[in-house]
Amino acid sequence: MTEHTGKPATQAAQETGGGGNLPTQATTPEVRGERRGMFGATRGSDTTGYGGLVAPILFPGAAERPYGGYFDVVADELGKALAGGDATYEQAIEKVVIDRGEMTVFVRREHLPTVARALRDEPGLRFEICSGVSGVHYPADAGRELHAVYHFLSITHGSRRLRIEVTCPDADPHIPSIVETYPSNTWHERETWDFFGIVFDDHPALTRILMPDDWPGHPQRKDYPLGGIPVEFKGATIPAPDQRRSYN
Repeated sequence: MTEHTGKPATQAAQETGGGGNLPTQATTPEVRGERRGMFGATRGSDTTGYGGLVAPILFPGAAERPYGGYFDVVADELGKALAGGDATYEQAIEKVVIDRGEMTVFVRREHLPTVARALRDEPGLRFEICSGVSGVHYPADAGRELHAVYHFLSITHGSRRLRIEVTCPDADPHIPSIVETYPSNTWHERETWDFFGIVFDDHPALTRILMPDDWPGHPQRKDYPLGGIPVEFKGATIPAPDQRRSYN
C-alpha cells in the first residue's frame, strides 16, 4: 500500500505528521437518515416538547491515507498478506473507518475467512485474540441490514486493537464462520445467531445459546415485537410497552 507520492504509507504518515490515533484530515460523514424528536419516541408518544426536533443520523465516512499511528502499519501488512492469495486488498476490503481513535475495517463477507487467517498468521499483524463477534441491525440500511462486528487484539505488537465489520442483507443473512481460525469465537457466533439471526456458514454447531431451541425469531433485531406483560403498581396497571396509549 503506497500513498500518491509513491512512498510507503507509513513513511508518508511520519513525514506529514500523521502520528497518534487520529486521521490527518477530517472525513465526510455518511448520512443514514434522520432522527425526529429527542428520545426516539414514535406514534405521538413524546410528551417532552422536543418532538419537533429533526437531526441527521451521521456515521463516520471512509478515511483516507495516511490514517495515523499504527493503523497504516496494519493496512500495509494486511495488503502484503493478501497479495497473491484468494483476494487482493482492494477485493477484500470495502473501506476503512478511523473514528474516535479506533480503526474499523469493513470486509466483504466472502473474503472474511481469508482476512481472519491473515490477521492471525501474518508476522506483521499477529492478532492472536478475537474477543468475540456481536450483531447490529440497521433496518434502513438497504441490502446490508445486518452487521457482524469482530474485535481483535495483538499481544505480540503491544496490544494493538482492530475492529472488523461485515455486512449481509436480511434476505440472505449468511456470513462465513471464522471458528476454524479463532476457535473461541464459537460461543459468540452462536449468540449472534440467536439474537440477530445471522447464519454463520460452516459453524460446527450453530444452535441457540440463551433462548430455548424452539424460540421464534431473534429478540435483538429492531423489527422484533417488544412484547411484555401488564404490571400492577399501587393499584394501577401498566400495560406492556407495545400496548401503551399514544399521545396524539
